[in-house]
Amino acid sequence: MPDIHNQSGLNDRPVDLVIFGGTGDLAMRMLFPSLYFLEYDGHLPDSLRIIAAARKDMTRDEFLGILDKRLQGVVGAGYLCENIKTHLYDRLSYQPLDVESGTGFESLAKKLRHKDLCDMVAYCSTAPRLYGQICELLEIYGLTGDTCRIVLEKPIGHDLQSCKDVNDAVGAVFDEQRIYRIDHYLGKETVQNLMALRFANSLFEPLWDANGIEQVQITVSETIGVEDRWDYYNDYGALKDMVQNHIMQLLCLVAMEPPTSMDADAVRDEKLKVLRALRPIPLSELAQKTVAGQYTAGTVAGKDVPGYLDEGKKPSNTETFVALRAEIDNWRWAGVPFYLRTGKRLPYRHSQIFIQFKGVPHSIFPDESNLSLEPNKLVIHLQPEENIKLLMMNKVPGLGRDATTLQEVSLDLSISPEARSRRRPIAYERLLLDILADRSTLFVRRDETEAAWQWIDNIANGWSALGMKPSPYVAGTWSPPASVELTERYGHDWHD
Repeated sequence: MPDIHNQSGLNDRPVDLVIFGGTGDLAMRMLFPSLYFLEYDGHLPDSLRIIAAARKDMTRDEFLGILDKRLQGVVGAGYLCENIKTHLYDRLSYQPLDVESGTGFESLAKKLRHKDLCDMVAYCSTAPRLYGQICELLEIYGLTGDTCRIVLEKPIGHDLQSCKDVNDAVGAVFDEQRIYRIDHYLGKETVQNLMALRFANSLFEPLWDANGIEQVQITVSETIGVEDRWDYYNDYGALKDMVQNHIMQLLCLVAMEPPTSMDADAVRDEKLKVLRALRPIPLSELAQKTVAGQYTAGTVAGKDVPGYLDEGKKPSNTETFVALRAEIDNWRWAGVPFYLRTGKRLPYRHSQIFIQFKGVPHSIFPDESNLSLEPNKLVIHLQPEENIKLLMMNKVPGLGRDATTLQEVSLDLSISPEARSRRRPIAYERLLLDILADRSTLFVRRDETEAAWQWIDNIANGWSALGMKPSPYVAGTWSPPASVELTERYGHDWHD
């Protein structure tokens, strides 16, 4: 039986967590399972209450019946515990509520504890177009005092102007310190470990610049298609759905200068400097430095899958794959290419950061040994497995002709096998815990989102101006041939 005593380290001030869109896919697939595991591990404070708010008119018991079935499908059988579910469900209530009409907000206000005695967290697990209206209604019913903070899911808009519109609407009610913009990649253990790897060790820092690093690659590949999200995805595409947020945040963590502390603004100030130093890709270079693709019917993991146009049943020029060569104009990274790549219906699912260091300036080994001489590489896997490996050259054991034969070996810098055997937390667990504790280091500030959109808009608008359309690639392959040419043009290869 797990220990349900509060292990959170949070203060004793009560918190009311309101999840708008509480019956939606994100809430049922990520948020409530994360809250279940936080309950399981004893991290939820005893005073926390959770209110699921959604349009469907139903009772609390009906909602718990739906949630119970979803938890059974998401939480592994080895972790399902009636005692834990009972403690979680005792915290839960349900409020029928319609944001567009405003009905239900008065009843919600009556359910919440007095703001002088309790913090409130409003979690917007809804369409982004509703964020401003939710904030306005919260203000009308007196729920936006200094003890209230709001959480926004991505995407924040679909371009720079719409991002500013959303930020303006939310910012008219909440000051920036009380706005939590989620990028769930920042909740991953290995992403956080990247900060420790860089800033808790002196080994890499002297090499972590243009003098020591040849290239950086960031890849987020998926085997799935757009499934039932075709209409949403068709409005965004891979560039806006993945590069603008997840990949840009990973880029920032790799490229940022050491912050003065782990204070939220100290970290976010350094990330912002990276985004502002990204060189805009001029119209004349878009065809050489960017690639867009769209999957056609093919085979993934031995299963026939339809093409993107087959799923949507209508014409579309939306890209499901994108590859870019990015450059950062500052002293640390001048001349180092950052290759960014993401796509759907690729051969396998993984997210990784690949850093290739420069080769040795002169080899003292015989010619036959030099054939196997490789530059050092740091490979940070984010999913499906989380691990960090350093690839280095080593001598093959042996005598005679093998006396100087070299081979590449891997040093595992990941957590211990014992720790790896434990349950891997959902990224949202860490983020929810930080929200409840009012810790904002792992969340995205307004100026970050807008700087990222400005760089992305330059590419999207350039594609439109040039009439560039995505090239087809067969589902289950690694993208259009132009993606391979993108790196080979500069003497590099993708690390697959």
